[in-house]
Amino acid sequence: MARFGRVITAMITPFDRDGSLDLDGAAKLAQWLVDNGNEGLVVAGTTGESPTLTHAEQIELVRIIADAVDVPVIAGAGSNDTRAAIDLTERATQAGAAAILSVTPYYNRPSQEGLLRHYAEVAKATHLPIMLYDIPARTGRRIETATVLELANAHPTICALKDAAGNMADTAALIAQAPPGFEVYSGEDTLNLALLAVGAVGVVSVASHWCGLECRDMVDAFQRGDVVAARQINQRLIPSWAFESGDRNPNPIPTKAMMKVLGLPGGDCRSPMGPEPDDLQDRARAVLAGLGR
Repeated sequence: MARFGRVITAMITPFDRDGSLDLDGAAKLAQWLVDNGNEGLVVAGTTGESPTLTHAEQIELVRIIADAVDVPVIAGAGSNDTRAAIDLTERATQAGAAAILSVTPYYNRPSQEGLLRHYAEVAKATHLPIMLYDIPARTGRRIETATVLELANAHPTICALKDAAGNMADTAALIAQAPPGFEVYSGEDTLNLALLAVGAVGVVSVASHWCGLECRDMVDAFQRGDVVAARQINQRLIPSWAFESGDRNPNPIPTKAMMKVLGLPGGDCRSPMGPEPDDLQDRARAVLAGLGR
């Protein structure tokens, strides 16, 4: 069984018209996501626009959403400054998070030895389970398989990986060598089924904002051995994977457009994300129509 659930949404952060946090909207959206197939939520991650949130805003989101739902709330608490990551991790722990999502330090591109030291310090800052987040396309630095294994063996609370590195062979090798209880989650929707095939236990998804039930059905089908059904569901979801991000409208702009179509909280993205392309909500409706909505 997946420790944090089979389908976890990397949740957007709703904003009011003036760009301030919509905390009531965040609680409402979190509850809707749980009612629609999600078994866990990542709060204040990249999809939640963490680069434009203050630390105080991030912690307030964790507190509000942890109070609003009865599924694991995984707090985005990473930074490219180890001291900041420690501070966020400590505060998220106190705010009621069930786990910590800690992204690879970005932009300054530390060595693998630097990553080992960074994550060792983060692990000291909390008793909560920690999910590493490997997304080299955004951070500029990969967590090498040997580094993940060393961390997992040395620090029992480092017990999961959100894998958005896109290297199936390395992921398979990691899963084969990882200590008991270490879990890998797909962090790239286009590779959800492929990562399940090499041993991922679930997905941390963006498109599950609107297709959480279908994502859950796909994971269930695969895990019960019905690969044909899982493949068919994945094929239905390909337009959702294509919609969720692009050069004209990078994540989370499309998800916020989708929330407007669904009548759910979201608002616009904070600058520099945006503006929303004029045709994006029409494309969102087409995606929903393809799912039979």
